[in-house]
Amino acid sequence: MWNERYSAPDYVYGTEPNAFLAQQASRLQGPVLSLAEGEGRNAVHLAHLGLDVLGVDSSDVGLAKAQRLAGERGVRIATQVTDLAEFMPQAGHYGAVVSIFAHLPSRLRQRLYPLVEQALKPGGLLVLEAYTPRQIARGTGGPKDVDMLLDADLLRRAFPGLEPLLLQETERDVTEGRLHTGVASVVQFVGRKPG
Repeated sequence: MWNERYSAPDYVYGTEPNAFLAQQASRLQGPVLSLAEGEGRNAVHLAHLGLDVLGVDSSDVGLAKAQRLAGERGVRIATQVTDLAEFMPQAGHYGAVVSIFAHLPSRLRQRLYPLVEQALKPGGLLVLEAYTPRQIARGTGGPKDVDMLLDADLLRRAFPGLEPLLLQETERDVTEGRLHTGVASVVQFVGRKPG
């Protein structure tokens, strides 16, 4: 499905970074792991700020576009085609992990999220934004399966080893390409691994 979606000539989620990530980017230290990076907009932004970034995604088509965008912007990013159901991030390696609209089934999150905690260095940050179940009624983007959507209570339980620096559900205007456009119900999380 993702290869088909990313095969469009345009960047379906745009080429500018996610607004929440852009707000938090000055807090991040590398290396950065970006989950479900897609067409590269977030990895390229972070690389432009001088961070070493690895973007992982199941779509080789999306990551090829990510590399093209990086070249056009004059930065370098690393990319890896991987199924997040099998991905094993390096433990204790990352200064930050970024998860922007990386909506996964709960059974996959239960495997991946503890590995994300382990992948962070002491003091490292997780920056996550996702749609909440209230988003389904909006029709402005995101999956229609409530099992793939997140809220603050779920994230608090899913990342017990991270100190929440910010954890909120909010509504905001999301304008990211043609597939994320309009007022959206989101959850935003910045969690720090204790140092």
